[in-house]
Amino acid sequence: MENALLIGLSRQMVLERQLDVTANNLANVNTNGFKSDHALFEEYLRSGAHEDNFVSRDRAVSFVQDRGTFRDDSQGAVQITNNPLDVAISGGGMLAVQTAAGERYTRDGNLHLNNLGQLVTSAGDPVLNAAGAPIVFQPTDHDVNIAADGTITVLEGTSRADSIRGKLRVVSFASAQQLLKQGGNLYAATEGAAAQVDSKSTVQQGYIEKSNVNSVTEMSNMIAISRAYQSVANILQQQSDLHKNAIEKLADVPA
Repeated sequence: MENALLIGLSRQMVLERQLDVTANNLANVNTNGFKSDHALFEEYLRSGAHEDNFVSRDRAVSFVQDRGTFRDDSQGAVQITNNPLDVAISGGGMLAVQTAAGERYTRDGNLHLNNLGQLVTSAGDPVLNAAGAPIVFQPTDHDVNIAADGTITVLEGTSRADSIRGKLRVVSFASAQQLLKQGGNLYAATEGAAAQVDSKSTVQQGYIEKSNVNSVTEMSNMIAISRAYQSVANILQQQSDLHKNAIEKLADVPA
């Protein structure tokens, strides 16, 4: 009976973690460029008996183990904004931005200009050009155009000739699953995931990529997780009652 209680407890711990992941997905259903997470589980076998006087080896007990999470990097829906500074990336690329903690990466293309004329994210982090420097506009710039390869051109003042303000540094990763979520819709590279210039992804001006979270699916998952947790709780209560009854009956056996 102790094994049954331990198995049930391991299942509840995993369900709690799964509920946290699902709740986080739902909380970011309207976050631009957000990629949903999903829990990974595996069976963990361990013998339930550790005495030396068993004739044969005891049967292994099957526990469930929270192995980790993986990220769904599929493309989210693209929404038109008509803001000439907004961009949506088609493909696996990410925008490189400069933060207080160093270079980070994002799929959130909701961009604007700060008081220094720098192109920044909604959080105020400067967007980097191909050389790794912030992209700066002049006060007289207008008619901003962002090409599919990320090249930014403007008309300056009364000039009819295009002036180049830089090229968006769009990068990708061979092992994108190893990127670390940093909060604020940012990702950090690791030793196993180095940034590489992405020449395959394209940029769409005047659009933003929405979250790829399916709210209906995540709500269904949350209901299923809650029911599973309650079902395990009922089983654990039954096992506890059986344990209690067994102890009470053993107490009544004459010595």
